[in-house]
Amino acid sequence: MMDGHDLNKPFDPASLERGLYEAWEASNHFEPSGEGAPYSIAIPPPNITGTLHLGHGFQITLMDILIRYHRMAGYKTLWQVGTDHAGIATQMVVTEELVAQGVNPQELGRERFVERVWDWRDEFGGTITSQLRRLGATVDWNRERFTMDEGFSKAVIEVFVRLYEEGLIYKAKRLVNWDPQLETAISDLEVITEEQDGKLWHLRYPLEDGLAQPSGENFLVVATTRPETMLGDTGIAVNPEDNRYSDLIGKHAILPLVGRKLPIIADEYVDVEFGTGCLKITPAHDFNDYEIGTRHGLDFVDIFTSKALLNENVPSKYTGLDRFAARDRILADLDKADLLHRVEDYRIQIPVGERSGATVEPRLTDQWFVDIKPLAEPAIKAVQDGTVKFQPKEWENVYFAWMNNIRDWTISRQQWWGHRIPAWYTEEGDIVVGRNEDEARTKGGLAQGTKLRQETDVLETWFSSALWTFGTLGWPDRTPDLNEFHPTDVLVTGHDIIFFWVARMIMMTLKFVGEVPFHTVYITGLIRDASGEKMSKTKGNGLDPLDVIDGISLEDLISKRTTQLTQPRLAAQIEKQTRKDFPQGIPPFGTDALRMTFAAMASPTRNYNFDLKQVEAYQNFCNKLWNASRFVFGQLEDTDSNHMPVGPSLIDRWILTQTSRLIKSVELALSTYRFDKYTQALYSMVWHEYCDWYLEFSKIVLWDESTDPEEAAHTKSTLGFVLDQILRITHPVMPYITEVLWLNLRLLLNEPGSTLLCERFPDWSDHAEDQAAFETVEWLKTFITSVRTIRGERNIPPNREIPVYLIGGTETDKHRFDECEKYVYRLAHVDTIHWLSETDSSPLGSMEVLGHLRVLVPFLDQDEIDSEKTRLEKEIERLAKSLRQSEAKLSNENFVQKAPAEVVEKERSKLVNAQLEIETLQNQASRLETSI
Repeated sequence: MMDGHDLNKPFDPASLERGLYEAWEASNHFEPSGEGAPYSIAIPPPNITGTLHLGHGFQITLMDILIRYHRMAGYKTLWQVGTDHAGIATQMVVTEELVAQGVNPQELGRERFVERVWDWRDEFGGTITSQLRRLGATVDWNRERFTMDEGFSKAVIEVFVRLYEEGLIYKAKRLVNWDPQLETAISDLEVITEEQDGKLWHLRYPLEDGLAQPSGENFLVVATTRPETMLGDTGIAVNPEDNRYSDLIGKHAILPLVGRKLPIIADEYVDVEFGTGCLKITPAHDFNDYEIGTRHGLDFVDIFTSKALLNENVPSKYTGLDRFAARDRILADLDKADLLHRVEDYRIQIPVGERSGATVEPRLTDQWFVDIKPLAEPAIKAVQDGTVKFQPKEWENVYFAWMNNIRDWTISRQQWWGHRIPAWYTEEGDIVVGRNEDEARTKGGLAQGTKLRQETDVLETWFSSALWTFGTLGWPDRTPDLNEFHPTDVLVTGHDIIFFWVARMIMMTLKFVGEVPFHTVYITGLIRDASGEKMSKTKGNGLDPLDVIDGISLEDLISKRTTQLTQPRLAAQIEKQTRKDFPQGIPPFGTDALRMTFAAMASPTRNYNFDLKQVEAYQNFCNKLWNASRFVFGQLEDTDSNHMPVGPSLIDRWILTQTSRLIKSVELALSTYRFDKYTQALYSMVWHEYCDWYLEFSKIVLWDESTDPEEAAHTKSTLGFVLDQILRITHPVMPYITEVLWLNLRLLLNEPGSTLLCERFPDWSDHAEDQAAFETVEWLKTFITSVRTIRGERNIPPNREIPVYLIGGTETDKHRFDECEKYVYRLAHVDTIHWLSETDSSPLGSMEVLGHLRVLVPFLDQDEIDSEKTRLEKEIERLAKSLRQSEAKLSNENFVQKAPAEVVEKERSKLVNAQLEIETLQNQASRLETSI
């Protein structure tokens, strides 16, 4: 028996899991091995600053199920692991740490700051990898990679240089999302939109001398939610079909407070119905205005500094003001000049930096870009022709929608931590690019002493992570690993990064390796809380998967959810809700129960509601498997049973057939990424077929002294064999409990094994299915269930033996009964069975119908007859009331003439059915009266 867990005690996941993962890892069981076909997955690299949330745990579990299954199925599996350097997030964490220590990062300088980041990474960057271990992830830790390690950095620089040399990377001034707190461009994915109460200010823009609207007004009214941006306006747009302004097109308005002439232009983008139909154009600070300004050749006036302070391009009285302070000053000045037309309340969408919480500004800056369309075309084709498949397929439409309208990719970030762009500037401002400074100098034909200055920007994280599948396998060298394990087989990820990562991986890998990065993209839904709300820090409804595994007290959970909140009111609300949702905290459920819950949730839908009641149910499933295994172990002790059953027992042939069908169901489910169907099949087989039925059948065989010893030996053998198969099939989703039980089972069978992790997954072809035995036992189960149903309805104690009458039936029914007779008597607790023909008189009683066979349990005494009379009277009264209501409706001419025909017909059918049911019940009641 395995040390560390007493099988005589109840199931205890904490003591069971302790040390088991370390044993697996120490034995190098996660490395690729064997001669089978390669199967590989590259883990979506988690950020080194991050910790696992339920979404991570969910996707990690699904990947591990696939890896464990394919390893057991004989594949040479590689689950490539690694972490992402998380440029912005990591720089923020280290900056905050330095500031807390009284150190100014700017005074520290770039080189020393990066050194501090590496120190932080070495000390704290392994949190998420330790959490992966707790979840049971069988990644190959010996191949762990980091997006900033030397080998991967080599791949990043190589890609940049090659793209630049082909003219696919360039530098230009463009509008980007700008985070004024981080002072860097950020991607769309790093911007969240918050809806807030705001204002819509209507401003008057005077027309140039001599101009007026048909109404006589010598100004245009424009509406804005960001009045401070008006200082950067360079035009006013109207719709070309808007007759109100057709005479003004080509003329000018005057920008208030500045005096700049603004051309009045016509553009179809303008919504005639919104506001006054006039749109102020600020090309340097609005993405839509940028497009309009580009189309019409307007000037681009940048009015903000990197910190969102107003710069020298505005009147001096506003220069240096924070944007929101400037807003108040500008509005006051407009009002004073009678140019504030009116103000209205308005719900506004505020773009906020996910990391910093600062309001994001569109800003015109010099950035590095990838000319993406030449890369996008083959990536589109790869999905169109099925080289890459999305699962579910509907997500291909999302992919195509973005790819067919793709824009050049901003890849630079104004940070210190990250892959520094391998570009250098001469004193004249010329750009030279190379894998290092010497190569750049050579390519630029520059003398050795020529002074060069390296680009200060770094590449955004998505650029390096786009190379993940091949950069982790040794590219640009054509390594044996790259040849064997690339393309990978499947990417498991969420729909929110189809654009930012999935598509870019496909583009980059096709470009540089000449093949796709993976064959399948399995898109999971989003995990929400039990009420269907999205989990977030501000709602305080998120859960750490390790808290579900280990348990957490109520007070610790409240502290965890509210510690970093700066708003006392919000913290109080979260505390109140947490006390309501988890009055006793969270008990420890263990890893297996959580993994089974994740797998059961993984249906093809966009959202999953996570409820701890589900985890509790699967913890009960673990208990069921544990206790069933203990029973089997008790039957196998001191038994020299042949492991592979060959006996003729009916119940053995039935359970082996069920096992074969389970294997088929599981293989189909996993091949189609239906993890929910995998768990459904497992649950049904283990709980219902094996535990509820087969173990009960086996007790009759094993505990009956009249049983033939040969039959008993075969049943014992089947008990052990089927449990072995169940543990193997269950292992990918519940690895810990199955490992312990399987090791103990192998010892009892005198066939000790080292680990279930590397054992063979069952093959359904090893099992000969017996359709006749299957149908016979299914008939038996239905028969016993029908008797139990009658017992339950009439509150007949389970241990009270009762007579049963069988009426009618076919020869097949009688043959099946003869085969199953001993099970019927024992499991239905029957003392006598009487066969009657259709013409024989039968006693009063309750009846269940099984095809041509009717199963009748007679009333046992006068009390039961009286109870049945009372039940019949209540049911007749209920039906009579329904009958009267239907008659009243149908006698109403307005209802019959005006109600839809189908409604009237439904009411007539209801009336007829009620009449028939009343007649049937009255006949039954009449029989009861005559029996008294």
